Amino acid sequence: MRSAALILLLACMAATAQAEQFTAGVIAVLDGDTVLVLRNSGPPVKVRLADIDSPEKAQPGGIAAKQSLAGLVLHKLVNVDVRAVDNYGRLVANLTVDGKSVNEEQVRRGMAWEYSHYHVDKTYIALQSEAQQAKRGLWAGAEIMEPAQWRKLHATETPSTLLHARPSVRAGADYSCGSKRHCSQMLTCDEAYFYLIQCNVKSLDPNRDGVPCEHLCAGR
Repeated sequence: MRSAALILLLACMAATAQAEQFTAGVIAVLDGDTVLVLRNSGPPVKVRLADIDSPEKAQPGGIAAKQSLAGLVLHKLVNVDVRAVDNYGRLVANLTVDGKSVNEEQVRRGMAWEYSHYHVDKTYIALQSEAQQAKRGLWAGAEIMEPAQWRKLHATETPSTLLHARPSVRAGADYSCGSKRHCSQMLTCDEAYFYLIQCNVKSLDPNRDGVPCEHLCAGR
């Protein structure tokens, strides 16, 4: 009985931790369904948008999906409604900005597939159908492949699971605008983004493409 009670308590604690809401600034957009946000204190937090799946950046439509999401949220305050934590340690959440659902808007624009649980969310299904009929975004092209299938076909070329699995926080990572000025001093991609965006260390992005330290952040 005591063990059962302990398990129940831990489950409740986990659910409470996941059912969190907070406001944060978006400091980077990694692809069409993943952003990096900064709260009042602590390191950047990676957030995966719930119920949608956008193309990988190397996939046709991937850059357009990323640009669409950037236009919606980059350098803005968003409300983060956490639903879960995935296997890579990312928060899975609904994002809203100015009262608008960012997740839903990406699907409405044709920049993401609906990926609701068991594909039964009527709102997302209707938005995807609307985008398909209007031939918006992904649906304007002749060749359409869902990201999960694309990843399977390109697994040896783009080890996305390994890229996503890179830890956001490591011992020694610094999120206080310290003395670091070079990519060789950065321990994670998230730390590099923090220094580039928050600390304005332009030397981390010599080609001015908005992506710091290519050896850490390439493919992110």
